[in-house]
Amino acid sequence: MIKTLLLDLDDTILDFHAAERVALSSALSELGIEPTERLLSRYKEINRSCWERLERGELTREQVLTLRFKLLFDEFGYTVSPCEVQSLYEYKLSLEHQFMQGAPEMLDSLYGKYKLYIASNGTASVQDRRIADTGIAKYFDGIFISQRIGANKPEREFFDRCFAEIDGFEKGETMIVGDSLSSDILGGKNADILTCYFNPHARPNTTDINPDFEIRSLDELIPLLERL
Repeated sequence: MIKTLLLDLDDTILDFHAAERVALSSALSELGIEPTERLLSRYKEINRSCWERLERGELTREQVLTLRFKLLFDEFGYTVSPCEVQSLYEYKLSLEHQFMQGAPEMLDSLYGKYKLYIASNGTASVQDRRIADTGIAKYFDGIFISQRIGANKPEREFFDRCFAEIDGFEKGETMIVGDSLSSDILGGKNADILTCYFNPHARPNTTDINPDFEIRSLDELIPLLERL
């Protein structure tokens, strides 16, 4: 029986991709760079690659935050400071907090039945404001953000530090739910807890990371938990 849930924040509860697009377009425009579709699409590719390198331990968080813009601007021939863009983008991102479809209803359904925790690799200052602005902190028994934890998903150390903060923690009663195979699901595997892959776009799994469960919509989570 599952009693404890670790929930990813970005693209599981809050729509990060929508927030990213708005924040990045606004930041670039403010700095005199036209946010073309080609530029935004290429940023997403570079950004994803940088975060994957962080998950593999090849980059630090601080390196990721500026390197993604340096690589982008070098490729497109812009001379804007990556640090300046990062600072402006991060501020604008903190103001964006659209929900994933069904997320408020899911939290209402889970609240009071399970011990709920956020487990996020996001930047602390950004996530703090988004969590506060959406009012979702009331649902959670704890909020674990990697920048404060001192380790990142999928490292086992991230999960061990989270588990140490959970009263009465039992691995056999715990599941992580998230949209990232390489972060949430691999992390859950590394930590020896059950994993649930949220895959709303039905993307094929071409990795060797196999989640215990997979859902396509958030309203599938409660029925799944009730069967366990």
